[in-house]
Amino acid sequence: MEAPPLERKLVAILAADVASYSRLMELDEEGTLATLSAFRLVTDRLIEQHEGRICGTAGDSILAAFGSALAAVQCAVEIQNELAHANNDLEKDRRMLFRIGINVGDVMLKDGDIFGDGVNIAARLEGLADPGGICISRGIHDHVMKKLPFEFEDLGEQSVKNIAQPVRVYRLLLDERASESRWSPAAPSPDIEADLPSLPEGVIGAAVDPQAVEIEFWDSIKNSILASEYEAYLEQYPEGGFVALARVRLEAIKQDSVSMRDPHDREIELSFWESVRASDNPALLAAYLEKYPTGEFSALARIRMDGLTPDRHTA
Repeated sequence: MEAPPLERKLVAILAADVASYSRLMELDEEGTLATLSAFRLVTDRLIEQHEGRICGTAGDSILAAFGSALAAVQCAVEIQNELAHANNDLEKDRRMLFRIGINVGDVMLKDGDIFGDGVNIAARLEGLADPGGICISRGIHDHVMKKLPFEFEDLGEQSVKNIAQPVRVYRLLLDERASESRWSPAAPSPDIEADLPSLPEGVIGAAVDPQAVEIEFWDSIKNSILASEYEAYLEQYPEGGFVALARVRLEAIKQDSVSMRDPHDREIELSFWESVRASDNPALLAAYLEKYPTGEFSALARIRMDGLTPDRHTA
């Protein structure tokens, strides 16, 4: 029988493993396996929660695929947060720290497994990450840099094993995120009614400013990348002061979850824009908008066109 064709798909790939796993096994084999099993319950739960799919596990390694770059990074951050909290209960020399690498790439799928350079790069990024840290590729960084409340350190071009071209690597600065970051394991989830902002003791029954409550609600979700939280806000405050912004962010998240852009396509668009952005010829700007009506620079292109007057038009 002819073998079925391999399916190809653009995904965000998360690769993780335990730093110094051999040392931990040598120190306490049974205890290490017990800790790994407990920690895998955390990682597997969070991957499922963020709509990822586990594509392979071998020993201390995890490989998962996500349809959204945002979901993959959010999942990685929450994994590191929860595991850091769990490690507080362990003796220092027995703590289990995962390294995580995330890449976006076109992969081949077969029998639930994924293959290709995109997978290999994710694995190499994992190897570059600090214990308890996260490294991401340029494609992931470009996709999430303006949508997440984190800072990234540019590690430059890195030559990695079995990959012909150097890979641009960024380290996610977990230690420098805001203390009130909503990625904290203890952070409330505003889409649950019980977790809406509560009143201080002694003011129950007193007059409450509805606008103040709305602002507190918005402040608790304004950096979110979860569609459900903006939907909760819009349901609670259909005429609220942040409705327009909530709808814009909700639409952006939904578009991201439907399809993730190939970094190569972005490079092509960027080159196109660079060739026309300084032009006074509206036909060139119109050509860009025709090809990329919702492109990264479409708003700028329209502003440029609106600013052109007839006497400045060139043939």
